Parts: sequence; structure tokens; C-alpha cells
Amino acid sequence: MSFPTLKIGDVVANTPIIQGGMGVGISLSNLASAVANEGGIGVIAGAMIGMGEPDVGKNPMEANIRAMRKEIRKAKEMTKGVLGVNIMVALTNFADLVKTSLDEKIDVIFSGAGLPLDLPAYLKEYYEENKEKAHTKLVPIVSSARAAKILCKKWASKYDYLPDAFVVEGPKAGGHLGFKADQLEDPEFALEKVVSEVIDTVKEFEEKSGKTIPVIAAGGIYTGEDIKKFIDMGAAGVQMGTRFVATNECDADDRFKQAYVEATEEDVTVIKSPVGLPGRALKNKFVEDSREGLKKPFKCVFECIHNCAHEQSPYCIAAALLNAKKGNLARGFAFSGTNVHRIKEIIPVKKLIDSLRNEFSSTKK
Repeated sequence: MSFPTLKIGDVVANTPIIQGGMGVGISLSNLASAVANEGGIGVIAGAMIGMGEPDVGKNPMEANIRAMRKEIRKAKEMTKGVLGVNIMVALTNFADLVKTSLDEKIDVIFSGAGLPLDLPAYLKEYYEENKEKAHTKLVPIVSSARAAKILCKKWASKYDYLPDAFVVEGPKAGGHLGFKADQLEDPEFALEKVVSEVIDTVKEFEEKSGKTIPVIAAGGIYTGEDIKKFIDMGAAGVQMGTRFVATNECDADDRFKQAYVEATEEDVTVIKSPVGLPGRALKNKFVEDSREGLKKPFKCVFECIHNCAHEQSPYCIAAALLNAKKGNLARGFAFSGTNVHRIKEIIPVKKLIDSLRNEFSSTKK
């Protein structure tokens, strides 16, 4: 059995894999275009995308918008495949990044780290002003059926619009998590359970509207067998982040990727992020120092996240993640999913997707 296609409205990916958006420069145009060229959906992450711009310290808002535009255009030059952006609701420049992505005719906007309650407003305003038919699809990232239901109801009543799909991110994902720390190991919040609940929830809205709302599973998915399991459950596809870090095309420094290759199961830990959420990351001295209360003095110049308690924080998360992305892990840390210890080498995106396809095809029911 070969991979089914992933259809989000009239956007069609021949490979039902979305490469997760990994912020502060981990997934930019290089990785996103490589995934799109293999039939998946390549995703550029908007979180502090402008950290490589020379004026980011003085003009962070302008730098981020400029970088978003630049990365989308670069990716489009490298692929004719499906491209998306990931824009966190918690970002202070959320609206500007959404508007920029719409202006650049991105295929899909993925949005989590909060409920994107007003996302359709930007889409409707943009296409009405430009007198164009809407092209970009809106896909919220949720961690519960309750969140999916709230968004469906809110969008339908206020904007006469339903999500074009949902990404359901479970507790085994890397980075910031939509769960409390004590829920991460609780079977009640396992990805399999939450995906089933979201599929059941959206059926009601699909039946009323006649619109198909695909559900995409994310968080801890590692093999082609995992992909088949979720598709057999009724998911339309999967989102994977950690595995795409250990690829030649990932936009991070090779030392960042090597940290994944060398990671053991015991290296994966859950931290309390300055943005007020638990986050899954690789243990290192930077993480241990922050747990012991050793501060890395900083002045907040980016003001990138609404709910970042920078006055009480031991470090600037944007700076820490940028340092790690550049390979300076002594001054930062790497987010990762639970299965990072299974990675043994850095390979091309094509080889990774080919191996997932072969595993999927050879998996029996």
C-alpha cells in the first residue's frame, strides 16, 4: 500500500507528511522546500524568524516581517510543492506575520501556542480587499477535542468559516507543549486518544457544513508504521518535526543536528519555559544552570512573546534558541521530541521520506 494523498481543501500533497514548523531558524526555506519537493508539506516557522537580520535588535518587528517574506520567496524559488508557515498565536507580531504570509500566497498557515480565534478575520479581510478568491488554508494546532470544538464554533458563528484541517499535537512532541506537566505521561492525554476525540468532534461540523476537515496527528511519530497506524485510525496524515532536524537540508547548524544524533533517552527532559509552558528539550549545562537558578542576565529587546515573564526569567528564550541553532549549545539548548534517541545519523530529506514510505508500504494491518 502506497502513501495516500493529503488533501486540505484544494491543496493536495502527494505525501501525507507535514514537516513541523520549528522556530528561531530551525525550519526555514531550505528544509521546507526539500520536504515540499518530496511531496510533503514543507513548513517555515515564523517564531523570531528575523533573528538573522542585521537590524533585529533595533527593529525586531520589521526584521521578522522582512525575513518571513524573504524565506517564503526563497522556498518558492526552490520548489513547486506545497508550502506552509507556522505562526504562534503567542507572538506579539502574530497579525503582521499572518498578513505577510497571505500577501505571499502561502498555501497553508498553521497556528498554535494559543487558540487562533481571529485567524479567519485576516484571511477574509485580505482577499476581500484584493478582490481575489481565497487560496491560503487555515489549520489550527490543538491538543484537545475541546479546543477543536471551541474553534469550530467560534469561526463558524463569527466568520462563517470552518478550519480547513486540524493538527492534533500530543504530549510526546518537542518544543512548547499544550499540556500541563502532570498530563504528559497520563494515558488520558495520549495522542491516539486525543486524535480519535478530535475526529469525532469535527464530524458534527463536517455533516452540518458539507466541508471535509482533515485531522493530522503530531507528536512522537517516528516510523512509517506509526504513520499507517494513525491513518488507519482515521487521520488524514501526520506532522513530524524531530526527524527532519537530522537531515542535511535542515536550516540549523551541524552541531545542533549532531546533538540529536548523540542524544540518549535520558537526555530528554521537560523544562519550564519563560513563556509559561512546559517544553521538551535536550538536557545540557545551560538547562541545568537555569534549573539551579543561575541567571543569564539579559535585557529584553525583542518583546517577541505576549506571555513571556522576562523580568523573572533566568534567560531570554529567543537568544538561547538562536545560540543553539547556530551550534553554540553552551549558551542555549535544543528542543526535541521524545524519540530523538532513535536518531543515529544525518540523512537527506529524500532518504528519510523514502524510508518512511517503504516502512508504510510494508506494514501489515
